[in-house]
Amino acid sequence: MPPRRSPARSGSVRLAQRAEQLGFQRIWYAEHHSAPFLLDFPPAVVMAHMAAVTSSIRVGSGGVLAPNHVPLSLAEQFGALAAFHPGRIDLGIGRGPGTMDERAALALRRGAPTAGDEEYGEDVAAVLGLVGERQEVPEPWLLASSTAGAARAAELGLPMAFAYHIKPENALEAVERYRDRFKPSRWSDTPRVLLSVETVCAETEAEAARLSRPVDIVRLGLLSGRGEQPLLGPEAAARSAFTEEEREMLENHSRARAQGTSEQVARHLAETGSRVGADELMLFTPVYDATSRIRCIERIAGVAGRSALRSSAG
Repeated sequence: MPPRRSPARSGSVRLAQRAEQLGFQRIWYAEHHSAPFLLDFPPAVVMAHMAAVTSSIRVGSGGVLAPNHVPLSLAEQFGALAAFHPGRIDLGIGRGPGTMDERAALALRRGAPTAGDEEYGEDVAAVLGLVGERQEVPEPWLLASSTAGAARAAELGLPMAFAYHIKPENALEAVERYRDRFKPSRWSDTPRVLLSVETVCAETEAEAARLSRPVDIVRLGLLSGRGEQPLLGPEAAARSAFTEEEREMLENHSRARAQGTSEQVARHLAETGSRVGADELMLFTPVYDATSRIRCIERIAGVAGRSALRSSAG
């Protein structure tokens, strides 16, 4: 049986290089394990390669999951990346397990139970302390999808990356709490909010809907408890019909997604960023093939202009 190949791996280098050419400020890679539809390499490994094949764009983890790693190991990995690529490395730290596979989750933690709030807080503090001792340091961010995560980012004085593409309903309250409670630190004098928005941009509304259908099928699997599903190609996904109940399950995410033509997407992104109070937007582009993902960010860049470009998710 041939080894499993994720479509997310195809064209990742081309995407990073094109994002850099277009003027995007940063590109991040998330930690996933045993996922049939995602790039399942460790973020530090992916980042090392992407930083080596680009020259100016910031490369980061969005995020690396503290409970899965020994703090010293994370500090060494990201410290080394910062030393090889000064001023270009972002250390986005998150909490989730990074997998729906119970065997993978147990293996990552050597059979230990899921980390609680206290253990997670201790891990983050330990990583920051160890990273701060190094000559070259990455820029740390804390990932959040809830008010609790926002409060932790504020307490630590870290920039916050909020997963709007996962929990859009939590964004307004979380950002407000973060700004209200922020304590200046060595990492940031002022609160900084990065908002990750699911984005699918194409020449027409119909084409954008076609490109977004495969990830809707994956999301339905997660929402319905069927688990992670392989990412189908657009043609195969188009043959899958949704029930009324399934469309209702997807409604919240569909409203939050920036989807459509260049002008529609640019308007949605601007309105979302303004409404939530984001300083920076990260584009999460869950499109099956690399060429379509690249065309997506090219269309947005063409409308937004280089001065308005900030981030692109890998």
